[in-house]
Amino acid sequence: MSLRNPLITELWQYRELLYFLAWRDVKVRYKQAALGAAWAVIQPLFTMIIFTLFFGRLAGVPSEGIPYPLFSYCALVPWTYFSGVLGQAGQSLLTNSNLITKVYFPRVMLPASSAVSGLLDFAMGTIFLVALMVHYRVSPGWSLLMAPVFLLSLFLFTIGTSMLTAALNVRYRDIKYALPFLIQLWLFVTPVIYPMTLIPKRFQWIAALNPLSGIVNGFRACVLGARLDTGLVSVSLATTLLIFAAGIRYFRKTERAFADII
Repeated sequence: MSLRNPLITELWQYRELLYFLAWRDVKVRYKQAALGAAWAVIQPLFTMIIFTLFFGRLAGVPSEGIPYPLFSYCALVPWTYFSGVLGQAGQSLLTNSNLITKVYFPRVMLPASSAVSGLLDFAMGTIFLVALMVHYRVSPGWSLLMAPVFLLSLFLFTIGTSMLTAALNVRYRDIKYALPFLIQLWLFVTPVIYPMTLIPKRFQWIAALNPLSGIVNGFRACVLGARLDTGLVSVSLATTLLIFAAGIRYFRKTERAFADII
C-alpha cells in the first residue's frame, strides 16, 4: 500500500483526532468501574481458570508440554484483544451517529480508535502473562524476536474485520445481534483451548484459513516456544492481509452513504 494512499494520508492528518477518540474510548469503558483497567486482566484470567478446570484437567486437552494455565492464557491475551475490539468497533458508527451527521472526519477513525484503545488492555494482559511465565519458570527464546510480526498481524486483522463489520452494521442491523454469537463460535474454531496439532492433519489447512489460528499459534510459539507450523501460519497471515485489504475497500466504498443511512 503506497504511502500516498488517501486513507493513510487522512489517518496521518487526523492523527490527533485518533488519539482523542482512543482516549475517550478508554475513559468511557472504565468510567465508574471500581476495578478500572484491572478488568483487562480479570477477564482472561478467569476464563483461563475455567478452561484449565474443564479442558486442562477434566478433558485432558494436551498443551505441548507447557503448563495448561500458561498455554491457554497466552492465547487468551490476543484473543481477548480481538474479541473486545470487534464487539466495540462493530457498533462504533451507530453509537457515534450524531458525530457522523454533523462533522466531517475520516469515518475510519471510529473503528480504528477502538483498535488503538484496546492496546491498553492488551498491554495489561501481557504484563500478567510475564508474571505467569515467571511463576512457571518458563523463559522465551530467540523466537520472541518474531512476536512483533504476529502482533502487527493481529492489529491489521482486527482493524480490517472491524471496518468490515462496522460498515455492514450500518446497512444491516442484524449484525448487532449476530456478532456476539459469531465471536463465541470463533473462539472454539481458534486454537486457544487446544493446540493446532489436535486437529487432524488433513483438516489443518481449513483451520489455517482462519487468520486467528496462525496469529494465536504464532504468538504462543514465539513467547512460550510452542510448536510452530510455518506453512499453516503463512496461510493465516496471507488471509489476514486479504481481509485487511477487503475491509478497507468495502469501508471506503460505503462510507459516503453512512450519514444518509444512519
